[in-house]
Amino acid sequence: MSSDQDHLKETDTEARFEFKKDENAAVKSDKGLTEEVIRMISEDKDEPDWMLERRLRALEQYQNMPMPSDWPGMPDLSELDVEEIIPYIRPDVDKREGVDDWTELPDDIKDTFDKLGIPEAEKNALSGVGAQYESEVVYQNMQEQWEEKGVIFCNMDKAVQEHPELVKEHFMTTCVPPSDNKFAALHGAVWSGGSFVYVPEDVTVEMPVQAYFRMNSEGMGQFEHTLIIAEEGSEVHYIEGCSAPKYGTHNLHSGGVEVFVGEDAHVQYSTVQNWSKNTFNLNTKRAICEAGGTMEWVSGSMGSKATMLYPCTILKGRGATDTHITIAFAGEGQDIDTGAKVYHNAPDTSSTIESKSISKDGGRTNYRGLVHIADGAENSSTAVECDALMFDNESTSDTMPYMEIEESKVDVAHEATVGKIGDEDIFYLQSRGLDDDDAKKMIVAGFIEPITEELPIEYAVELNRLIELEMEGSLG
Repeated sequence: MSSDQDHLKETDTEARFEFKKDENAAVKSDKGLTEEVIRMISEDKDEPDWMLERRLRALEQYQNMPMPSDWPGMPDLSELDVEEIIPYIRPDVDKREGVDDWTELPDDIKDTFDKLGIPEAEKNALSGVGAQYESEVVYQNMQEQWEEKGVIFCNMDKAVQEHPELVKEHFMTTCVPPSDNKFAALHGAVWSGGSFVYVPEDVTVEMPVQAYFRMNSEGMGQFEHTLIIAEEGSEVHYIEGCSAPKYGTHNLHSGGVEVFVGEDAHVQYSTVQNWSKNTFNLNTKRAICEAGGTMEWVSGSMGSKATMLYPCTILKGRGATDTHITIAFAGEGQDIDTGAKVYHNAPDTSSTIESKSISKDGGRTNYRGLVHIADGAENSSTAVECDALMFDNESTSDTMPYMEIEESKVDVAHEATVGKIGDEDIFYLQSRGLDDDDAKKMIVAGFIEPITEELPIEYAVELNRLIELEMEGSLG
């Protein structure tokens, strides 16, 4: 490919994420968190009383919790002022529950998702698509073949209205209660939008379902909630993409994810995040896995000023399995603190954690993980591998693995490597006709291959391209 073609491709990819639209809100809350703001959000959604009560309890818990500050090496959150964040913006759409016909969207919103490639992705590779703009899902569609098998894929606001018993039982109760941490409580108070996925017993959804979350307005917070229930013997792959343009003030993303994996069920949750470098990305993601179930987390974390993200799986039943494959990239002024948590609470459970991180221009990456094997979880096994690649002497990479082993009949392995891109490797590739930049890109592509090979091809291509742009300093 010629250099002109490369530049054109780079420009097109940048344009997909960095464009901005004028704000066109039907409803916009005041800044900060007050009971009045919470009641306004709930009233605008026409929620039942039980959901408002849960929001208000979460608000009280949030107000009584201190900001996290005592974790060793944690990102600096001192610039984040939640009282300056706008927690709720409903875009000007005709139906609050979203539309299922792309042509019904307002032109500015449709153009946003057209540029992000959402309609094309739906046509080519997906069973269903949800698209969230600001605080609300504006588009949702599920292929009829899965609806006929009883699969439910809708936004969370619609699920509260149409599937209240399922939501009441699972929403922020046993998996991610508001008491879990301050940002989980914040999320429980102001959550809006997100996805609800229900897969009946023994149903395999053979094509992925996707949700895309876009923040457009300056100084806002996005708090989508994803709830996935996979009944016994079922299988589903959920993919989420996230992006936001860069502004002069900070944005906050504090989503919540709850996954319930039934006996012998299989759920894969894949994320490609490209937040702008003024965004604080503070999420809570957790799965509960029953006997014989399999949970897989595949994550690509780029962008953001600071990220704190540690997907967690509780292996509750005998023979349950958990896999984490993550890639993090930190450039100048970024602190990407990611990892994984696994609780082995039953015998014969197994987990694998593979973490890859890249840092350049003074950026910092950190793997922060926890593996807990409970007393009685005999014959369980875990393997943790953390690999870090640094471009220069100014960048840093840390590894903070915690192992809590209460059972003797287990198999535990941990391996970590940290290194710079070697001059000899670059020299070898240059001797084969590559220039310096292309040589580095090839080394990085090989380094992250375990992640990209787990994604559908169009997402793997996008992840590779995003990392190339980060390496070139072209994003955010």
